[in-house]
Parts: sequence; structure tokens; C-alpha cells
Amino acid sequence: MHRSEAPRCPLLSRLRRGTRGIFFNESAIASRRHDVQLEDCIILPEGRILRSSRVSRKSRRGNLTLPKIPESNMALSVLGVFLGLLLEVSAHGPSSVPRTSWRHEEMSLVEFSEPGVFNYSTLLLNEERGALYVGASEAIFELDVNDVSVKNNQVQWKVPTREKSLCTLKGKSEETDCRNYIRVLQVLDEEHLFVCGTHAFQPLCDYLSLKDFTLMGKQDDGRGKCSFDPTQSFTTVMVDGELYSGTAYNFLGSEPIISRFSRPHSLLRTEYSTSWLNEPRFVFADVIREGSSSPDGDDDKIYYFFTEVSVEYEFFGKLLIPRIARVCKGDLGGQRTLQKKWTSFLKAKLVCSMPELNFVFNVVHDVFIVKTADWRETVIYGVFTSQWGNMGLSAVCAYNMTSVDEVFSKGKYMQKATVEQSHTKWVQYNGITPSPRPGVCINNQNRMQNITNSLLLPDKTLQFVRDHPLMADPVLPIGQGPRLTAKDVNYTQIVVERVTALDNNIYDVLFTATDKGFLHKSVVYEGGSHIIEEIQLLKNPQPIKTLLLSTKEGSFLYAGSDSGVVQSPTAFCDKYVTCTDCVLTRDPYCAWDTHAASCINIFQKQDNRPPRKYIQNLRGDADVCPSVRPRSIDRPQQVVVKPGSSAELACSVRSNLAQVFWKVNDSVLNESAHFLLMSDSALLVYSVTPQNQGRYECWTVESAAGKNFTRLQASYILRLELHEISPASTLEIVDVPNPDPSTSHTTTTSITATTAPRGNNGHSNTAGPSPLTPSTRSSVPPPPLTRPVTTANVYAAKAETKHYDPRQSSNSQNQGPEIKDPHAKYIQYDNSKALLFLFLLFFLLFLWGLAYNCYMQYLPGPCLRLRSAMLGSQKKPQREYASCEAGLMDVLPEKRDRNEPPHQNGALRDTGYETEPECGNGKIPSNSYEEDNESALKQGPFDVNCESQPIEYADADTS
Repeated sequence: MHRSEAPRCPLLSRLRRGTRGIFFNESAIASRRHDVQLEDCIILPEGRILRSSRVSRKSRRGNLTLPKIPESNMALSVLGVFLGLLLEVSAHGPSSVPRTSWRHEEMSLVEFSEPGVFNYSTLLLNEERGALYVGASEAIFELDVNDVSVKNNQVQWKVPTREKSLCTLKGKSEETDCRNYIRVLQVLDEEHLFVCGTHAFQPLCDYLSLKDFTLMGKQDDGRGKCSFDPTQSFTTVMVDGELYSGTAYNFLGSEPIISRFSRPHSLLRTEYSTSWLNEPRFVFADVIREGSSSPDGDDDKIYYFFTEVSVEYEFFGKLLIPRIARVCKGDLGGQRTLQKKWTSFLKAKLVCSMPELNFVFNVVHDVFIVKTADWRETVIYGVFTSQWGNMGLSAVCAYNMTSVDEVFSKGKYMQKATVEQSHTKWVQYNGITPSPRPGVCINNQNRMQNITNSLLLPDKTLQFVRDHPLMADPVLPIGQGPRLTAKDVNYTQIVVERVTALDNNIYDVLFTATDKGFLHKSVVYEGGSHIIEEIQLLKNPQPIKTLLLSTKEGSFLYAGSDSGVVQSPTAFCDKYVTCTDCVLTRDPYCAWDTHAASCINIFQKQDNRPPRKYIQNLRGDADVCPSVRPRSIDRPQQVVVKPGSSAELACSVRSNLAQVFWKVNDSVLNESAHFLLMSDSALLVYSVTPQNQGRYECWTVESAAGKNFTRLQASYILRLELHEISPASTLEIVDVPNPDPSTSHTTTTSITATTAPRGNNGHSNTAGPSPLTPSTRSSVPPPPLTRPVTTANVYAAKAETKHYDPRQSSNSQNQGPEIKDPHAKYIQYDNSKALLFLFLLFFLLFLWGLAYNCYMQYLPGPCLRLRSAMLGSQKKPQREYASCEAGLMDVLPEKRDRNEPPHQNGALRDTGYETEPECGNGKIPSNSYEEDNESALKQGPFDVNCESQPIEYADADTS
């Protein structure tokens, strides 16, 4: 790339380049002074720097391209990239949220757990037998596939005391580590399961008879088949009676291998080299049957998915890279080179990133493969997060199997190269590839060359495979980006079901589990995705470690965790009670039955019902639903409260995508002093007045299919409770003369109190009409009520006339209405006198404390002058460091005769440590070492007697 060319990274154009024009991209950071080549543009989190061979300059070494190591300090550039990335992600990051959230107690979930047993992390589903096999700590269970709470069989597999003692001697915990955790459950044949356990850090395998559900006792060494550590990453798959696994081969977990175990053959494994596997974390393995319908006689392939430490990038820490690796099912190893090692092992990088934000998800947690009759149409789904978890983002990326095969069959290789004789770099190999092509399976073309198995491959090809296991080209996702992204969630597991909706289109429904025990159900569309709902599977927040899906459409999900197993339906259609809700949820499983007026699961059996009309629209267009008048309009709920109290009006809104607004007497509610919107879409009306009476309606608006759908959720009639006026009252009210004497003896008249809105110091607001005023179109006019007189009402009454005629004697003008509500009595008293008293009390205490400290001479110069003026003290305040300055300016006295009596002229010389004079033995000043030594013989070393010059203290009064 020349200087005139612009980088293909959108973020680079918005970030200011650092010193010497540093470029940032996925592959490297290179200086502008050299001819650099920018390829993929991906910024890693936290602004950390990558340096790779793909940013290169020309070298003398033939076809190899060697990197240029940056020379400048790029701290400012790194900080700029990091801050820019955080701003980009926070401002333009994904905003996908589940439309509906269900709590654990709201769902019909089935759970299973046994006392004293934990770590239910291994699940195996056998629908032919109707069984779910569960591997836990020292136990294997057989549960009913339709109801996991029903336990059909159980077998225990505990660790003997001797093996447990050896485990504790190795530094492991007897209660947790030195148990037998069942990690492998695979179907061997129709009557047997192959099971393996950690067995106190000594992996052991055995065979489980399904006839009587007992272990057969044919134990095998579990190394290479099962992990030593129960918390270590691990994956297995059984293919035609052969166990393919990815795990650690030693006790320390420092030797990771991908191996194959079968009875007639020896263990086939990967080379122990960081070029092959570098601290991998295995997550999934499965077989793709390519040989059954391959025109060129290709072999079946087993694919592994894991995250490992990068070898092709230089980094300030361990940079993690998601990988996909494959081996051929018919691989037998090499004859001389790569004996008992894979000859077909190749790996490539999985890319899952947001190109518009230059953000990379570099950790894969789980993978699910949606298989089809034609392997070329197979789709791989994976859940990813960032290595730096504080970003709080998760993504689901999908990959075509044809793209994967293209990388392994036709892509270029990476190779090691020594750079400036200092360290090894990985660069793209541009030389001639040996024939047959390294890493491919045996096909018809190889058989024509009399190469019928891997033992006949030439050493040149095998040597190339051993030195070049890494592919240069990455596997890119479908659509160049994630199919689903979510904020503030960490996905741990994924399963996918492909269903056909009523519109005859095929949709992929994703079920993703989180590290907090929740399940997200999403549907993938042509232009994006939609999170349908969120279900809390586990009561307590903990990771879901295993997730299985029944192969029957519309069946169940099974989740395994440390605490137990949970069974959940794949759809909760009956939770949606209206046609609008059923359509807006956009669930391919759900449709509205117009005859039964209910939302049903279209994949469940319908009990021989006649054909009915179902309504379903996955775009969310709820206009297809028949118009129904909401019941809450005809029958609003009556709410009666006492004057001055509060009223809470609930509004249950299930959709997290809907916006809530309230109407009061047919007017949209604005901000007001008498209203408070609460978290659950409820409305709190506090200090209710007659102006707050009327009709309250809760409305929601939700957008779908380019339209806005408004629905009434709740309706209330709020009114005040009527109070009788008592003849006896202790509340003093304002005495206002009645201008019309003729109305003094009417039967009943209500007190009309006009209260100024709160906010402008009790004065009325003339900016406009208040939203609290009831509309004239209200169907329920506010009844005449007696309002308790508050302090605000008393001041407002001075400016306005109040008319009332209580039912009592004519001399009751000096009495007020009795307040019936005990909660409102506190507002009738004036607390200003009490506040004034408290202020004066604290002020007097402050003055007393100030005078006491001044008298005790605890305060500096200003206080001493005041004290001297008031008490006549002779102590004169000195400015700070006055004594020190005097000591520094005195001239040292001349040497005197030791027989001369000591006397002092002026201030003492400052020694920096004490204020007493320097005395050799407390009496005579010391002038020489001999004199000091002689006097020390006569008196003790600590006898000090400076009677002639008494000790002066720093705070002593000056005479």
C-alpha cells in the first residue's frame, strides 16, 4: 500500500494517528516510513498492539515477507485507539434486548437434583429409548425424557479410599477435586454406553450396560479420553465406535492433545508442539459426513472448535484466537514421519467481529452444527465473547461449511521464519505446495496414484504438514458479521432448531444460555435477528454448562448446571393472552387460533381438531388480528383514597420493547409534582387532591413491521373518599367573612380550597393550564369533598374567599373541620419556632466552645490578643518561627575560660533537637573531646543538671 492509498478501516479515518503515522489493523502496527500492506482492519479491545507478519516489507529472503518491528513509543496511540473503541461500542453498539422476560416462578419448568450430588454437566439424549442420561459427581442417572423429575435408574461410581489418598497427597482437595466426575457419556451400541470419569485425577473409563444399568468392570486408562481436572475444558464425540476427544494428556494439563481411541487401533494423536496446539480450551467436536455423497471419493471429517493462545501475533499478553480444526476419519498416521500422529490435522482462525465498530469477539464458548442432507448446506453457529469480559458483549456468528472447506482445501499455509536472528515469526508461505496436497483426506485422485491410505503418503508431504498446521486464510462468517449481538450478557451454550413457519419459510431459532442461568430464544431473519423472550431457568444465578435440544419439533430443552437439570418447553405460546401479543412476539412456534381465541404451539399435536384459521406474522404486523374492544375501557377499576394520601396505579407491561405513557382524563400525562412514574410502569399519585380525580389510563406503543401499535393496558377511576365534618375540631382555620348573609343557613355546602401548585413558593403558576386539572370530557366528575386544610391552604385562603356552611350551631365560625386521616395531621402544625430554637441553641454552643478554647490558649495569635485584651494577660503573641529566627541570627559566644562561671547572653544556639543548652555534664559547656571524656568519668552518662540554665519550653510565657 502506498502513502496515497487510504486504509480500509472506517475507524482509522476517525482516529488521529500517533507518532510517525502509526496504522492500526488486525494484523499489525507498522511505521509509515516503510512500504506496508494493510489487510483486514480489526481493532482489538483495550487498545493492545498486535504485530504480525502480514504487515510486511520486502526482504531479501525470496518469497518470504518479514515484518518490521515498530520503533517508536506508541503509548498515546494505544490510548487513543482504546478510548475511541470504547466510545464507538458504547454509542453504536448492539441494543438487542429480549421482548419478553419470564421469571422462574412464572414458568412450568421441571427440575431434577439429588441430595449430596452436584455438577450435572454431562448430558446424553437417547430419544429412541426415551431416556436422558446424566453424568454427575460419582453418579450416573437415567431420567424420563418427557419428565426429568422421574428417575428410572441410577448407578454410583465412587473413588476407592487408596486413590483418594493419593489424590490428596498431590495437593488436591478431598471434598471437591478427589471425586469421580463423569465427563464422558457416549453411545457405543444399542446396549452399551461408554463412560469416563476424572476418578480423583486419574481418568478411568468403563462400559455401562443399559439392560440392567450397571458398570461392566472393563476399565480402561482414561488418559487422552477424559480430562484430569473436572474444571478443565473438554470435548468428545463418538463416531462409528471410535472416540474422538480433545483434552489434556497429563496431570498438570500442560500437554493438550486431539486424539482418537478405538479397540483395534492404537491411540492416534496430535504432535506435542505449540505450533499444533497452544494452551487450547476445547468446546465442541462433531463429524460431517462428506464421504457418503462425495463425487471424488472424499472422506468423512471430524471438526474441533477451541480457543487457544495465538502464535502468529506478538502481543503484550496472551492473545486468544478462536480456531476450527479438522482431521480425516480414515487417517492412520505416517509410516516414518508422524508415526501414530495425525497426517490430516489443519487449523484455521474463526473470525467473529463487528466491522462497523472494528470490534473482535475472540473467545468461542460453544458451537452447534445444523446438519442437512447435503453437507454443503450445513451451517455452523458459535457463541463468542471478547477476551476482555468488561466489554459486556456477546455475539452469535454463523459459518457456511462450504467456506470452511474452501479454506482447508484451497487456502494458503503459514510457516515459521526467523526475524533478525532474534525470534520466530509466522508468515504466509508463498512457495510451491507439495503433492499430494498436505492435510487433505485420501480421495480418488490419490488412489489413482496408488496412495490408498495415509501410511503411503510421501515424507515430503508429511514433513510439510508437521511444519505448517496453520492456515493463512481465516473462516469468515455469513454476512461478514454476527447474526445476533447482545449487551450485558455472557452466552455459554447454544442449540439451534430449524423450523418451517406458516408462511412456508424456514427459520433458524437460536436458544442461547447465559452464565446467570437464563435462556434467550431468538429467531434469525434475512435482515437480522430478534430476541423473542428470556426465561430464567435456574433459581440461583449460576452458569448453564450443558444445553441439549430434542430432535422432535416443538419438544423440550434440557439444561445442566452444578445444582441440577432443568427441562423447559421450546415455546410458551399460552402465556400470550391476546392476538396482538401473540403476533408481536414474532415466534415461529406460536400462532393465534381464531376459533379458540388463544395462542397455540403449531408444532404440538392438536388432538384431531378440524382445520382452523391461524394467524401468524413474523414481521410483527399485528394489523392482521381482528379488532377487539379492550375490557378495561368498559370496566375501569375504581380506586378510592383519602385526601392527602397516595395512590399507586399498576400497569403490567410484558413487552420490554414497548414504551409506556399515561392518560389523565383523555390528556397525555406530562411531568407534574403530583405524579411519579415507578420502575414497573406503575404510576404513583402522591398527596391526592380533588384536582387529581378522574380517569387514568395506561397505554403502550410498540413498533413492528414499520408501524406503531398502541394498546390500552389498564384503566382506573380515581376519586377521593367523602368525609363528614365534625362539630368539634381542634384545627384553627382562617376566618373569612361571608359577603352574602342569605347563604349562612343553607343545608349543605362544601369547602372549596384552591391550592397553588407546588414549585413557585406557594404562588399560582400562570404559565399555562396544569395537567392535573380534570378534563371537562371526563365521564366521572369529581364529587364535592371536604379537603383538610394544610399550611399551604391557609396562606392561599388569605387571597381568596372560601364559602362553607357546616351543619352545626351559628357560633361555629371559630371552629374548623376535623381531620379524619391520622396520616395527614402532622401537616397542620407550624414548626418554625422549634427550628429557630434549635438554631439559637447550636449557635450558643458554638460561641461557648470558641471562648473556652481561647481561654485555654488552644488557639493561635488572634485568640491570644483577644485574651490579653479581655483578661489582661502579659502573654504577647509572637509571629510564627520568631524564636527560630532569633536563634539563627545570634552570634556564637567566644571561647571562655572553663573556670569562668557560666552565663548566657542572648538566645541559645539552635541545635535542631532540643531547647536546653549544650552541657557536657549538665553544668559546664563542652569545648573539647578531652574535657567531655574527663567529666564523663566523674559523673554518670545520663546525669544532666542544667540548674544555671533552666530548660525553656516552646509554649512558655515570655517575661
